[in-house]
Amino acid sequence: MLDQYLQYIEQLPDSRELRRDDLLHPDFLIEKENNLEMYYSPHNEYINDQAKIVIVGITPGWTQMKKAFETFVALKATNRSVDRILEETKKEASFSSTMRLNLIHMLDEIKLHDALGLSGTSCIFEDSRPMLHTTSMIKYPVFYKDKNYTGHQPKMNNSPLLSKYAYDRFSDEINSLPPSSLLIPLGKTVDSIIEELKLEGRINQVCLKGFPHPSGANGHRMKEFNKQKEYLSEMIDYWKQNKSEM
Repeated sequence: MLDQYLQYIEQLPDSRELRRDDLLHPDFLIEKENNLEMYYSPHNEYINDQAKIVIVGITPGWTQMKKAFETFVALKATNRSVDRILEETKKEASFSSTMRLNLIHMLDEIKLHDALGLSGTSCIFEDSRPMLHTTSMIKYPVFYKDKNYTGHQPKMNNSPLLSKYAYDRFSDEINSLPPSSLLIPLGKTVDSIIEELKLEGRINQVCLKGFPHPSGANGHRMKEFNKQKEYLSEMIDYWKQNKSEM
């Protein structure tokens, strides 16, 4: 969708931080449904179709959206190709800050890095980034009553807008990735919809079911993680041993 919004991105100020009224603006509004609003953001345009690991969030929030636009605007002033700009924008905006640190810690605990032959899971966000694809079940930022959509109100399957992205467009994206890739859904909402899609035969990759959302706002994440840790480790081993046959 970049072509549709590029002219508006080029009009954004590059001399200051971007504000909500810059981006939560009619120029970037994709669709609206009751109290839900979906806006364009450039960081989920790039698809790494060679990925071994696929980390799936619910939907980008305001912080990711702002980071994505600011990165894109800054890189647009360089001589990089559009494809390279989109790739770099995704790297900068996806699961940044404390959430990334929490995520790396939990993945280290279940030895994902060993299955990938790496010294630590942080490598997939750095030098081994070609192994990683990050995405969201709902590809573009969604806000409910001007606040980040959390997956609960309304539930995705009760919204035609959200269902279209969560069940159809998401499965199309996942099916463009290697069948041997490992899906890591973050949180119960994403987990349950991926389970539905797998039961329907619409996606087939191995999935780390029960992986808690790494957000700092999820105060129960380590309690949930410790309950699931043995099972998650077993799934990593299963994927490692069978990925060549998938």
